Amino acid sequence: MKVPADLKYTESHEWIRSESDGTLTVGITDHAQEALGDLVFIELPQAGRAVKAGEPVAVVESVKAASDVYAPVAGEVVAVNAAVAETPEIVNADAYLNWLYKLKPSGADAGKLLDAEAYAKMVNEQ
Repeated sequence: MKVPADLKYTESHEWIRSESDGTLTVGITDHAQEALGDLVFIELPQAGRAVKAGEPVAVVESVKAASDVYAPVAGEVVAVNAAVAETPEIVNADAYLNWLYKLKPSGADAGKLLDAEAYAKMVNEQ
């Protein structure tokens, strides 16, 4: 299981990368895609949608199950990655390259995010 040290994580298995323009790029972790298995469908949020921290904003479906993807912080969805909706299996190939959406945060919720060490520890204890 890969857990890049330069990213932040949520307990619900999303990864978050802070971009130089202040936005956050969000995807599902390697652990999440491994647990789900082969992804067959991804429903992305609409750009412009306002979201609250912890709110379900996307859905990933595999041959095994469907799972919500949650907003790590409150903000506005500013971009979506259409490539993952068209070809969901690319997330299985590289979960950290194939992001789902970008968020412009509206507050300072980032303190609730986990660093790589804390996320890896949490996953290993499950």
